[in-house]
Amino acid sequence: MEGLERIQEVAARAGLDAADIIPYGRYFAKVDFGVDPAPQPGSKVILVTAMTPTKAGEGKTTTAIALTDGLNRVLEGTGKRATVALRQPSMGPVFGLKGGATGGGEASVLPSDEININFTGDIHALTAANALISAVIDNSIFHGNPLGIDLDRVVFPRAVDMNDRALRRIRVGIDKKHPEGHLETTVITAASELMAIFCLARSEDDFAQRVNDIVCAYTLDGRPVRVGEFRIENAIRKIVREALLPNIAQTKYGSLAFIHGGPFANIAHGCCSIRAIQAGLHTSDYCVTEAGFGADLGGEKFMDLLCPRAGIAPACTVVVASVRSCKLQGGVSYENLGVEDVSATVAGAANLLHHLRVMSEYGVPVICCINAFDSDSQSEIDALKMEVEKAGFSAVCCRGYTEGPEGSVDLARAVIATCEKPSAFKPLVKPGQEIRSAVTTICQQVYGAEGVSFSPRAEADIASIESMGLEGLGVCIAKTPLSLTDDPAVLGCPRGFTINISSVRLSAGAGFVVPVSGSTLLMPGLPSVPAAVDMED
Repeated sequence: MEGLERIQEVAARAGLDAADIIPYGRYFAKVDFGVDPAPQPGSKVILVTAMTPTKAGEGKTTTAIALTDGLNRVLEGTGKRATVALRQPSMGPVFGLKGGATGGGEASVLPSDEININFTGDIHALTAANALISAVIDNSIFHGNPLGIDLDRVVFPRAVDMNDRALRRIRVGIDKKHPEGHLETTVITAASELMAIFCLARSEDDFAQRVNDIVCAYTLDGRPVRVGEFRIENAIRKIVREALLPNIAQTKYGSLAFIHGGPFANIAHGCCSIRAIQAGLHTSDYCVTEAGFGADLGGEKFMDLLCPRAGIAPACTVVVASVRSCKLQGGVSYENLGVEDVSATVAGAANLLHHLRVMSEYGVPVICCINAFDSDSQSEIDALKMEVEKAGFSAVCCRGYTEGPEGSVDLARAVIATCEKPSAFKPLVKPGQEIRSAVTTICQQVYGAEGVSFSPRAEADIASIESMGLEGLGVCIAKTPLSLTDDPAVLGCPRGFTINISSVRLSAGAGFVVPVSGSTLLMPGLPSVPAAVDMED
């Protein structure tokens, strides 16, 4: 592909030995250090998150890539370097509504099509491993059900890496012994517990143990059945062994990119794998990573779930905003975004300021990146910057999408300076905090809710989980990404609302519970005209 270097050249420039990489064709490779890689002395993690997302796009991934290229431009000649650690795109959104997730314009990881579709096959491996677990559960039931599984309480969902709403509730296991079969659910692979484990596991052994700990069903007398009882640990290892190794690719300007793991932040924890970040810290002085959707979802989960598990603390948080998104939050229709509207920009900035304040509560220095679009007027950019600075935060304009590294150097310099400021990282949710208390903390301190309402089913779910005596469970709330509330139609920075928890799902292997707010779905559907229709070759 024109302009791209072979991955061996990119890896060598980043200090990787030839023995460390396993090439997957010309432009991708797996990285295998043999042991857990130690971070470079003084290496720093930079989190990129955002205000509440809108149809206009804020550009977290684009900004993370642009920032990395900008850092490498600023660091030229110093002996220091930056890498970026990103999530792998899921094919469901690629062929659905959202499209790919490799950045855009002059701030991209390449080749985009191959990364967006199939890549090195990691998500397919997880889907296959998930299918094996489902198959052995149903096989055990077929062959006399020796574990006494309650057919109405098989809680391990099937998974597929595609938006397929018809599979949300399916009847399986129909045969002569079980003429009515039993109902099961299907989630998109990005929302599966295996994906969460994949991203949170520190090693292959850690992954295998966590998979064994998954509660996949309950017996007729209420005993939890774990995957480990089926003795398929080594089979699962064989399926995912290569997938567990982080992938590397390159940005358009030759920066090293780790792309590994792909959980969504609205229905999972929304961060790339711990191993990808570890590899980034091992190979660079600045590892830039992004968390999905807004700071209320991916940002919160990065801080409260991933960082404590990984033993890392960010040196800087970048909250991405755009004039376009602020105008939408301020009431402008999508069709009129090209019309200058300073007052709507200022009104919508309330949403951005909420996210900036929330991120600052974690004790990590925060800056705002205004991701500039050609349609933005200077008056709108100036007004947005003034609102941010009045609230006590720094704001830097980034034009990486159109100008590449040169358009990102101001942001890069600001990030380097911010990383030198004192940081006292502290999660808002305490390890092992009681489930209701942790949910309330997140809803009130992160979303800005007045209160939380637990449905009878949610209360029963919590009681069942607590009766199992599990300790140290985190909380990973599934919520619409389109609003701070659980109603996607509510824009801006509302107050006085209640978050409604409809159910609570246990992910014992991942080490957290998933409270589901409102009607959040774990299997997305396709729009009336999917992106797959008439897709360019």
